[in-house]
This record gives sequence, C-alpha cells and structure tokens, in this order.
Amino acid sequence: MLTRRQFGLGALAAGALALAPATRAAADGHDYTSRETFDHFDRTWYAGAGGEQAAGTNEHGGLAWGQSYALAGFMRMYETYKDTHYLDRVIETVDQILANRDSERGFTDYQGRSLPAWRAMHPYTLGKITLNDADGRPALEVRSAVSYADLTTVTVRSGTSEARFTLEVRGRTGTTSTFADLTMDPGSPDFAPDRILAAYPSSMQVTAKALGTGVPVASSTSLVSQPVVFTVHTGMITWGMASFVRVVLGTPTLRSVPKYRAKAEEYLQAVRDAAAAHDDEWRQTDDGYGYFVWNKGTPLAYDGTEQPTNQFLALGQTYAEIYAATGDPFYGDRVRALARTFARELKPGPNEAYTWSYWPTFGHTYRGFTKSQRISEFTPSGNGARQIEDLSHGAIDVEFAVLAFRNRLGFNGADMVRLARAYTRNMATTDPQGVPTTTLRVDGTGGFAAAGQYLQAPRWMALAPWDEALHPHALSVYVGRALQVDQGSHLLGVAYLNWGARR
Repeated sequence: MLTRRQFGLGALAAGALALAPATRAAADGHDYTSRETFDHFDRTWYAGAGGEQAAGTNEHGGLAWGQSYALAGFMRMYETYKDTHYLDRVIETVDQILANRDSERGFTDYQGRSLPAWRAMHPYTLGKITLNDADGRPALEVRSAVSYADLTTVTVRSGTSEARFTLEVRGRTGTTSTFADLTMDPGSPDFAPDRILAAYPSSMQVTAKALGTGVPVASSTSLVSQPVVFTVHTGMITWGMASFVRVVLGTPTLRSVPKYRAKAEEYLQAVRDAAAAHDDEWRQTDDGYGYFVWNKGTPLAYDGTEQPTNQFLALGQTYAEIYAATGDPFYGDRVRALARTFARELKPGPNEAYTWSYWPTFGHTYRGFTKSQRISEFTPSGNGARQIEDLSHGAIDVEFAVLAFRNRLGFNGADMVRLARAYTRNMATTDPQGVPTTTLRVDGTGGFAAAGQYLQAPRWMALAPWDEALHPHALSVYVGRALQVDQGSHLLGVAYLNWGARR
C-alpha cells in the first residue's frame, strides 16, 4: 500500500503510480484522458439523467449539483481542444436552464419574489405547517430544521383538557420529538412556543410561532419545504455560463461570430441578474473582508449566520469570470474581498499543506451561540460546528482560489502550492486493497472517503500546474474503478482529466 506521502511529486515523477499513455485505458476500454471518452459519456449521460436535469428545475438541486458540472466540463473541453462543438453544447444546455428560472416559470421564493434565478426546496430547506383551531383560524406555526422536511409528519392529539394538546413531530427515519400537554395561553408555563423553545435542541429541531390563541385541532399532516434561492446554487449554475462569456468575449475569432457574441451578451446579462439576487446577503467589513450570510428568517437551519465557506465562494467563481470578461470593478472588488476572507481561513497543516474548516471560523455557526443572543430564528442555539473541509466541497474553494490568482485578485504561487498539497500530500492515498482513493477531509483526516467524495478528485485539477502529482493520482482513482459516468460531476472529472493531460 502506498502512503499518502508516496503520492508526493517525487514519488510520482519516479513512476510510483504514474500511468503511461498505453496503460491509461480502463478494463472496459475507456481512456479517461481522451475526448472520445468524454463525448461518449456526454451522449450517454445526457440521454438519461443529464437531459432530464437540463430540461428540469432546481427544486431539488438538480441544476446546481448536476448541470453546473456539465457546463464547466464543456468549457474545460473547449479550452483543451478549441473545438466549438463544446461551446454549442453549452448553448444547448444553458438555453434550457435559463428557461427554467423562477421568473420565467412564474414561481416565487419564500418572500414571494419571482427572481431570475433558481429556487430549491426539499431536501435542503426548513419545513413549516400552519395548524388551525376548531374555527379554521390559524393557531400555531410548527417548523423543523431537519433535512427532508416534506417527509416529516406533524400530529396533534388531545391533551388533558380541552385547552391543551400534545404535539408530535416525526421524521423520515422515525426520530420523534413529542411535546405533551401544551397550551396556547401566553401566560402559562406550558405555552406551546415557549415550551418548544425551552426543549431546543430537540431531536427534530422543532420551533414554533403562535398565530392565534385557539387550540390546534387533532390532525396529522406533513411539513412543507419552503422555497429558497441559495447563493451556492446560483454560483454553481452560473459559473459555466460566465466562463462561456469570458472565453467568447475574450477571443476575437469567437467574438466575431454573431451566434457566439449574441449568446455571450445574453448570458452575461442573465448571470449578472442572477448574482444580484443575493446582494442583500452580502456583507463586507471595513477592512475589506467579504462573505455571504443567510438573513435571519430565511427558512433554513442556521438562518441569521454566516454561510459555509464553499457556499459563498461558489458565487465568487462567477464574480471572477464576469470580472475576467468585462473588467467591471464591482466584481473584481467582491472577488478581492472573498479572497481575503478565504486566505484568512487557510492555516498551515500537515505536510506543508493548507487546511481550513467547512464553516468560516469567524462565524456564529463555527463558534457556537446561545438562545439569549437571538442569532437565529430556526436554529435558536448551536454548540459550534468545527469540522474540517471535505474533498468535494473543498474543490469549490480551490477553484475559486485559482480564478482569483489568475485574475490577480488574491493569493500567490506559494498559496497555490500549499492548496495543491492538501490533495497530493494529505488526501491522496490507497485503500486496503491497493486501489487509489482519498481521505475525506483536506487535512488527511476522516478516514477513507466514500464514493461521493473520492470520485470528485479530478475537480481539484485546476491546481495541477502547482503539483505534478495531482493529475496521475486523480486519473488513477477513475481507472482503478473503470468509472461509468452517471453524474454531472463525473463528466467534469473526465473533462479535467483531458485538460490535465494536455495543459
């Protein structure tokens, strides 16, 4: 078994696991560094789940976590081969995605806004239900911040008197929170919202709000996931579009083609409009650090707190591409501010590599907060979530860092080297059977990663120019499993393996 350090530059350069061109093909004949393989997987994936996602909505995250990667893959393939076929694939896909913006469909978010962006609900957002009294008047709003809210059942039963009731909130796995003998009398120690808050954090993370004084009638119903336009979703969906704009407007031969120029101008406006939907979530300190928050009252767990690092850097990718395409200082300033924030989060880790946390260390979620602080409506308190960033979400972070570096908006070459080493020296490894894989977290901890993580390895490829060990190991992860692409992120992985082999 090769150690993580054996996957360092010296070992791979000496051929410890370097894959010669003749041995790159997997057992079923796929060469993950060839355009033929990418095109094959593009056809087969798009004919199935990929096509459904492109023509669909983001209600369940399909565009953000499926088509976004495909768009980025088409752009990496264009940059690798300079074949406009891949730009045409972007156009085919983006036109469908833009047709499914909330503003085009006439759908709204939880505030009633029909935005030029893409809302999401189940399984990400808070679930709510309004319980009525015997006269049909609203009595109590019940909320749960547990994921998959649509599969959570709220049951009202009789209490010890007509003025009392018992509330049960049961999740999809059977986890249940029960609040017995509640009342709707604000002066009572058993007043429902107060009793439920006092019990927080209950197993189903329940909170409640009084809407009247009547007692809810006996009933059993499901919570309803609330529609939210996520910063991270907007960033992921628009990133590939913005890359298209940057390439077309920055390439005279493409800019002179009416079709490509018209689409670049159309997509630029669409990307600007979508990004602007999050301006009310932007925060910037006096000394120039920028990030995004979830405004208090947003129907999510941890509303009122700072967003995870990967989630605010996702939109930073789009900002960086818009800046590269237009030179607009508004976007350049925001990239600089985000880069300062991420740079402050980077800490020296094992093997001369950077490490960082999933939640920003300056934020309430990382540090923890109490009910008395009144930070969050739907997560009244938190003990502090201090986990280290994982490989998959970390790929968004490093993609942003590379874009900021290339646009001279943040970071330096030494930063890029240390970020690359997080992969090559800490995460790259083999499993007990000798198959190349990764650890879960960027500091090498968390044990062997599950497939949903290690198959994202090629998404770190933007850092390959700073560590020659990155491409051969990421390639070996796919070869070792004869991967059949069934996700947009895998398609991007194959595109990056092509790009890395020919950069």
